[in-house]
Amino acid sequence: MTRTGRCWMTALGLMLTTAACGSSDTPGDDEKVEPIQRAPTVENEFTPVELEATIDDLVAKINESSLEPMQMTVLVKSIDGFFAPVATGAGRAMGELGATGNVVAGLGRMGELEERVEHQNEQIRQAVAGGTEGIGVAPFGDGNAAVLDEAAEKGIHVVTLDTDLKDSRRSIYVGTSNTSAGTTAGETLIEQLPEGPGTVIIHGSTDETWVDGVDRTQHAKAALEGAGYTVVVSSIIWSNEKELEDVESMKTAIEAADPPVVGMLGLFSVSYRCAMAAEAAAQPGLPIVAFDFDPKTVGYMRDGRILATHVQRQYYEGYIVPYILYGMKSIGLEATRDILASHMADDSRFNLGLDVVPGDKVDDYNAFLDAIGANQ
Repeated sequence: MTRTGRCWMTALGLMLTTAACGSSDTPGDDEKVEPIQRAPTVENEFTPVELEATIDDLVAKINESSLEPMQMTVLVKSIDGFFAPVATGAGRAMGELGATGNVVAGLGRMGELEERVEHQNEQIRQAVAGGTEGIGVAPFGDGNAAVLDEAAEKGIHVVTLDTDLKDSRRSIYVGTSNTSAGTTAGETLIEQLPEGPGTVIIHGSTDETWVDGVDRTQHAKAALEGAGYTVVVSSIIWSNEKELEDVESMKTAIEAADPPVVGMLGLFSVSYRCAMAAEAAAQPGLPIVAFDFDPKTVGYMRDGRILATHVQRQYYEGYIVPYILYGMKSIGLEATRDILASHMADDSRFNLGLDVVPGDKVDDYNAFLDAIGANQ
């Protein structure tokens, strides 16, 4: 059986996205299963060379094992925006592996959190009932842990991505280390700031139920305070309908700051709102550093209003999860962890790292994303 094909996805609203990946043929007794072959690596200054090498090492080890078909499911929160490159990466990897299975989209930001959690739980139950052997999931919250634990108890490998459930029975988490990401973001902004004293507004999170968001915020705050700046955290309001309320909150913080504001740092995908707030406060010249690569953020970078951004390698987040799932089945959890060791923050968390993109490198980074098919 040859490993060919690519996983193409079609969305039915934001409810469910599915794709059959790989060949549907079952190898006969005398038919040889071909070794896994990855698509050629894109040569670009932004290519994560060490990460690519680690994936190659994992593939080489898997190819030494007894290769067998695998059914897997990757569940993302939505199929658009931030998660579009995640879905692209997962689909491509499943195609290269010859895996069968689905890339499934949740409700995104539609409905209340409880509704989103339960909808995803039902998707997980359906995947388990359908015979999936591995689950990669970007969970909506702690309410997803129990159903994932039930899957793990049945011997199904579970990998979380983007958002972790560290107290669940998941085997590995794949995503950005929010502690190091916050520190890096703070350091990037410091390079753009005048010497203190001065206040920096962080568009971050103070929601203690969202550990990842608070970790990123607190480590950015520590980096800036360590450099002598006063930090005010303006807690993010996620709702698109309340965008102006979010901007107004930052505007008020800018106008009330003592000492005066000398810069702003956005830590999540709607970082472009920092530029909107600076304009609303009649301070369009404030140095601003952002997070993620939302088209609106890119637009402000092109205008010189956002000086740099930090991208979480969403494509690779989706791409490596099927390989990890396949590795755990074919060579075991410990052997898979050993190969991933250079990127592990601890024994169960895989840190993808960040791409720091300066404002004058927007076109170059876009070219890289286009080359791997991962533009949002």
